[in-house]
Amino acid sequence: MKPASSKKSMVSKYPKIQKFLADSGLCSRRKGEEWISEGIVSVNGKPALTGLRINPEKDIVKVKGRRIQANRTTLVTFMVNKPKGFTCSNEDEHAERLIFELLEKKHSKIRLFCAGRLDLDSEGLVILTNDGNLSHRLTHPSQKTKKRYQVELNRKLEKDDFHQLLNGLVVEGEFLKLDEIRSKSGIPVGSLKMEVFMSHGKKREIRRAFGTLKYRVKKLRRFAVGKLFLDGLPLGNYRELQKKEIDLLLSG
Repeated sequence: MKPASSKKSMVSKYPKIQKFLADSGLCSRRKGEEWISEGIVSVNGKPALTGLRINPEKDIVKVKGRRIQANRTTLVTFMVNKPKGFTCSNEDEHAERLIFELLEKKHSKIRLFCAGRLDLDSEGLVILTNDGNLSHRLTHPSQKTKKRYQVELNRKLEKDDFHQLLNGLVVEGEFLKLDEIRSKSGIPVGSLKMEVFMSHGKKREIRRAFGTLKYRVKKLRRFAVGKLFLDGLPLGNYRELQKKEIDLLLSG
């Protein structure tokens, strides 16, 4: 008879269902959790539960009735310098242009997704990947991946507002907070241009935080994720990342 610890290790070596979906290249881990809660994912004919561990070699996983196999495709990750006017989504019937339109047609057969989005009016570094585990590590708040932005305001930042942005404020029932604000001259009080550091990212958080204090963000550009910088990649262009560059994403 095998000891309990042995059985536990056998179970823990299998992936959780949301990780399996992400690793399949079908979606991000967060989107997989949404699908599970919507009831469109099944395991061996029964509705899946978030956190359920599966054996990819034996269990039958389906999404909307279509069986999902373990990922056997090559994992790829692209860095894109997104221009304004492009929507970070695979599908959006209301969007005029999607970020994936910036890629060459040869990549169209790869199911990629955004590992951290930028809104329509923002530009800069966006990561596109079919690596669900990488996407999770870059976007989940618990990972605290640092992202850096260049921000230009319509009027000079006031001292009281500077402190309020760092201490946090409640906007429409949601707590918003900027981790760090810098400028070339030091403390950015009295400046129009500054750098904002974030280790999390709610929807349009930077714009909403400044907007609540009656500032208009004229320009918002993400120039680094972790220790990976755009480094001269022209606006509207992209390139594939090497492993050492992916490691930089996950550091700093």
